Amino acid sequence: MYTTINFKTKKALKEAVASGIKVGVYSPGLGQPPHTGSACVEGPHYPKPHSWYAQVTIVDGVITKVK
Repeated sequence: MYTTINFKTKKALKEAVASGIKVGVYSPGLGQPPHTGSACVEGPHYPKPHSWYAQVTIVDGVITKVK
């Protein structure tokens, strides 16, 4: 699962969420991402090799917390 913005690092994702930027998630394959709940995301986006992974909390389709 990916974030709607292609972050190069997990730190950049954390900073964006902390500053109030609305970041969503999507799944390029089968299945739907959760509208509310937990999910694991990875980045940067394909075809770059993934260099970070994070567990996130999603509320109403927007990431509210990065663990």
